[in-house]
Amino acid sequence: MAHIVVITHEYDRLVERKFFRRSDSGYMIHAVLEDLRSRGHTWTIAHGPSNTIKGDVAVLHVDATRVDPAYVEYGSRFPLCLNLAVTDISKGRISEARVAPGDGWTGPIIVKPLLNSGGVPEERLNRRALRVGKPLPFPTAKVMKEYRVFDRAPEVPPGFFADPDLLVERFMPEVEEDGFALRFWVFCGDYDFCGRFISRTSMVKGPGVFRSERCPVPEDLRLRREQLGFDYGKFDFAVHDGKSYLMDANKTPGRVPKSAGEVASMTGMASAFEKMIRNVLG
Repeated sequence: MAHIVVITHEYDRLVERKFFRRSDSGYMIHAVLEDLRSRGHTWTIAHGPSNTIKGDVAVLHVDATRVDPAYVEYGSRFPLCLNLAVTDISKGRISEARVAPGDGWTGPIIVKPLLNSGGVPEERLNRRALRVGKPLPFPTAKVMKEYRVFDRAPEVPPGFFADPDLLVERFMPEVEEDGFALRFWVFCGDYDFCGRFISRTSMVKGPGVFRSERCPVPEDLRLRREQLGFDYGKFDFAVHDGKSYLMDANKTPGRVPKSAGEVASMTGMASAFEKMIRNVLG
């Protein structure tokens, strides 16, 4: 049996402690770890890169767009550390649907921040650092909780294209009879689940999702995962005119709501992680 160390940001909370209620987590990895615990494995959280907690394997689970090298150095001490190579998931690096002035795209446009999840994780970590009187870990982070959508490129203010903190991207939700769809791919090791989230609104995310359905993983997306170094995570992508476009890559995905219907198996994810552990530890 292995002891797993989960490396989180110094100010992150993988598990929320609540008065008079059972502690829980909104992160998918927590469900995977609890499944592994039921098999006899153990796990603990290392808050910060200077932590001396030791273990057999690790997961780099820093919920921020860019990971400080100190966390990577800590993770490299283990014979196996999931997502050790995933240190930058900024949309400018990940997105395959970026729009530039005059590039010929005539469809709708969405303007997003380069930071993952609108910069909300960085804002949260800054706020917690401030509470304990510590320097802000992400002092230049800008939050953009609501994305802006335009019917076509000429309507986008020129300053948006030039803003280094923004990404101007093709807006390509798939139109369905009962709503709009966006494809997702969840994976851990050799286990994966690919499907489409269906939402009532064209901004397919979170509470608006009311069902999901399976779909195949495009082969070029598998290659993209390998290039980005992901062992575990979730990709959001679109298929337009027969071509797949990766939009977002998340190394610390949250749990998928049960209301979405068929979703990835946490037991399957745990089994894949366990297989990687055995391959390394024997």
